[in-house]
Amino acid sequence: MKPRERVLKAFKRLPGLPDRVPVQFDLCRQLADHFGKELGVEVNYTENLYEDVTYRISANELRVAMGSDVVVTGASVSDDYRIIKDAQGRWLNEYGMKMRQGDIYVEVVEYPLAHAETKADIDAFQFPDPLAPGRYRDAENLIRKFHDDYLVIGDIEVTVFSLAHQLVGMEKMLVDMMLETEYVVPLFEACAEFQTRIGLQLIERGVDALWFGDDFGTQTSLLIPPETFREQLKPHYKRMIDRFKAARPDIIPILHCDGAVADLLDDIREIGFEVFNPVQPGVPGHLPADMKKNFGSRFAFWGAIDQQELLPNGTDEELEKDIIEKITILGKAGGYLIAPAHIIQNDVKPERVKKFIELCLKHGKIY
Repeated sequence: MKPRERVLKAFKRLPGLPDRVPVQFDLCRQLADHFGKELGVEVNYTENLYEDVTYRISANELRVAMGSDVVVTGASVSDDYRIIKDAQGRWLNEYGMKMRQGDIYVEVVEYPLAHAETKADIDAFQFPDPLAPGRYRDAENLIRKFHDDYLVIGDIEVTVFSLAHQLVGMEKMLVDMMLETEYVVPLFEACAEFQTRIGLQLIERGVDALWFGDDFGTQTSLLIPPETFREQLKPHYKRMIDRFKAARPDIIPILHCDGAVADLLDDIREIGFEVFNPVQPGVPGHLPADMKKNFGSRFAFWGAIDQQELLPNGTDEELEKDIIEKITILGKAGGYLIAPAHIIQNDVKPERVKKFIELCLKHGKIY
C-alpha cells in the first residue's frame, strides 16, 4: 500500500483499514542535519514566514527516506526578504515582529501591533504579500515530486489566534479579548483573511489537506472561556474552511491545537475540522480511551506521543509501551496517524528517533 492510500484510509477518506498505522514526525535543524549526513540525503529547508513553522515544512526528502508517510509543505519567505540582525542578534521577520533565538524556539521580543486599540489600527497594518515572489516555489516542487505517492499537507499554522497574539502580545491579547476591545475581532478577521489567501494558493497548487495551528489550551485548562472562543474566534475558522471547501470540496481540514482542549472539540468538529492534532498527552481530558470513546467517530487523530519527557528521557521499554497503547486505542478500527506531539528537539538523541520509527513500524498493524 502506498503511503498516500495508507494516510487517506487513516483519515477516513477511503474505505477500509490501512495496512498499518501511518507514521509522521518533525525534526529540528540539528537532528535533520545529523540524519541528512548519516543517510546521505540532502536536507532542504523552506524558511517559513514564522520561523518555527520552518521545521514542519522542511527536510521532506529526508523524512520520507526515514519512514514518514506524509509530506508537509507551506509558504516560504519572499525572495526579497533578508534577515538583518542587530547588535543583540535580533531581527525583524516578514510580519514585522522583532525576533530572537530562544533555547529551543524563536521568541517575539517586540510586537508590531502592541499599540493596537481600534479597527483603524488593524486597517493600517500591512501583512506580508501572499503572492510575493518565491512564496510557493518549494511547495510546487514538493507537490510535483511527491503527490502521486504521498499525502501532501499544506501548513498554515500560526493561523488566527496565535498569529494575532504574536502581533500584539499574549497578555494584551487575552485582556483585550475579555474587555472586547474594538480591534480584537478585526484583527482576527485580518489574520484569517491572510491565511485564507495562503491556503487558497496551496490548494491551487495541489495540496490534499490544510493544517491550521492555534493553541487554545495550557497544560491544565483552556486559555479562554468556551463562550469567548465561540463568539470571537469560531466564526473565522468556519468561514475559512467554507472558502477552502468551495475551492476544493475534498480538501481535508486539520487542526493543531496544544493543551487541554477537550472542552472545545465539539465546537472544533462543528467548524469542519476532520483531523485533530496533536492529542497532547498528559493533560486533562486527553486520555487515549476518552479521546477515542468521546470523539473517535468525529475525528481522525494525529500525534499523541510525548516529546516533552518520554522521547528525551524515557527508556526504550517505556516508549514501546506507550506506542503500543496509542496504536491499540487510538488506532482501533483506524483513524490514527502516529507522531510525536510536536517537533522533535535536540534533547532527543538520534538513536531514540530511530527507535521511535522502528517501534511504530513494528507495532503498526495492531488494531
